[in-house]
Amino acid sequence: MTHEIRVGLIRCDTHGAYYGPLMQQHDPMRLQRPLPIDQPAHYSWQHGGAHFYFYTHYADPRQITVDTVEGFRLARIWDEHRDAAECLASVFYEKPLVCESFEEVSDDVDLVFIADCNGDGSDHLALATPGIEKGVPTFIDKPLAYSVKDTRTILSLAESHGVPITSISILSALPGFAQFAQRLPETGDLQFGTVQGGGTQMAGHIHAINLALRIFGNNVQTVRCMGDTPLNTIHLGYGEHPDRPARGVTINCDVGAVWHCAFHVSAYGTAGAIHSPPLGDFVFPFGAAEILRLVKGMVETGEPPPITADMLEGVAVAEAARLAQQEGRSVEIAEVGGAL
Repeated sequence: MTHEIRVGLIRCDTHGAYYGPLMQQHDPMRLQRPLPIDQPAHYSWQHGGAHFYFYTHYADPRQITVDTVEGFRLARIWDEHRDAAECLASVFYEKPLVCESFEEVSDDVDLVFIADCNGDGSDHLALATPGIEKGVPTFIDKPLAYSVKDTRTILSLAESHGVPITSISILSALPGFAQFAQRLPETGDLQFGTVQGGGTQMAGHIHAINLALRIFGNNVQTVRCMGDTPLNTIHLGYGEHPDRPARGVTINCDVGAVWHCAFHVSAYGTAGAIHSPPLGDFVFPFGAAEILRLVKGMVETGEPPPITADMLEGVAVAEAARLAQQEGRSVEIAEVGGAL
């Protein structure tokens, strides 16, 4: 493609306002205070939540300090709260069209971008269907779907219309954790891994699951879950699969308050242990920018990036974890339909 990728953005929540300013020029002072602090807001970005992590130069709130990605233009946007969509539109120098319905967002665009900061993915099939049926490449924010059933339906729909789609967790694309994964040989024979962070809601623990898959590997065989709160602690077993932690990976989701939403990873082996630094909101924008580069490549080539497989398996792991907690037993991934 030689022209800018025209983007239709569905949902102007904090993720919509997170990715948008990374792909299109905007007024940094408007992003800093979209609404007066004493005026009610639907989303945290409307009180400066996105600006806080994008503009960290202590003396100049107009100097962006994170990666941006060129080649996109926000053409259309929609949110269930029209005033939030209009508020986001006002942040950009070239204002996108605020649509009346999410079905309109996929008209005359090159990419549908479905944002989701705090949802569980249960509405993603409905939101994605109009654009896919129009043949528009689609990015679906994490999780791709709430269930394996919906995931299969979305994939089948995309295949029947020849549409490339992807869904990627910011944690999967974060450079800092890629660097951590390169250190795994320091542990000798890898025995066990842990991931901490994300909370117990699908919006958070899908990040932790995808992070575990990105660092320790795919092809999870069994999932266990324990704790008094939903998805408190999850254990991933790899069976006899070579080059995977012999004793599996434990994901601690319910870890209480953390420093700026930070995640931590540790790996243990016969030669010792390694631990990641806290990686959170101040570095998440670099993972989001990497996702935009991957999405841009998908639109240009028509091929989903290979990292999409992590999300497909991640949805299956999350569903297996819910079943494991409900029934109090170890669940085979195959029981919920496999990792697709």
